[in-house]
Amino acid sequence: MEFLELLLKWVEILGTAAFAASGAMVAIERGTDLFGVLFLGIVTALGGGTLRDILLGEFPPRMFYSYSYLCIAAATALIVFIAAGALSKKYHEKYDLINKICNYFDALGLAVFSVTGVTYAIRAGFFDNPFLCVFLGMTTGIGGGVLRDMMTGAVPFVLKKRIYAVAAIVGSLLYWVLLRVSLSQFSSMGISVAVVFLIRVLATQFCWDLPKIEEHTS
Repeated sequence: MEFLELLLKWVEILGTAAFAASGAMVAIERGTDLFGVLFLGIVTALGGGTLRDILLGEFPPRMFYSYSYLCIAAATALIVFIAAGALSKKYHEKYDLINKICNYFDALGLAVFSVTGVTYAIRAGFFDNPFLCVFLGMTTGIGGGVLRDMMTGAVPFVLKKRIYAVAAIVGSLLYWVLLRVSLSQFSSMGISVAVVFLIRVLATQFCWDLPKIEEHTS
């Protein structure tokens, strides 16, 4: 296996585990049972990639025949569930700390999958279509989280607060531009992942939000 193939594989594994952990933590917070934790962990980890594959016309999507990522997501969610059960009361007492950790996992997953989404679009022959590349990068990054929130009856996080989709768009576009100017894939990937992660962490830390119309009560 060539170096870049190996790099992409490990980046995807990292993103899968990060998003699965994030999804499992949200599921525990919403009070779901073991199945709910596993299911939402898997959906958060693999949902974006599945939407990307569908848009690229790949049927069935990769998660239905490449079980390694499915196993990684399920194992990660199970570990989070077991850890939360073992810590029990302490887990809920340290909600703010757990939420902060969850945000870091979420930021890492968003960064990694935004980049891999663009990579798959380019491999499918769409390098000369920047809009499609960036759109698929964003979709891969935010898709799982959107599905997770919809399944738990919440307005998707991406639609209401803390610069989220914008971070994925910026990272995806940056990655495409860096590759376009012939920077190495390794450097392009590292820079873009770092930028998305940094934007998300700073947005959470300093409560950055896009403008919106506030509801006024009479």
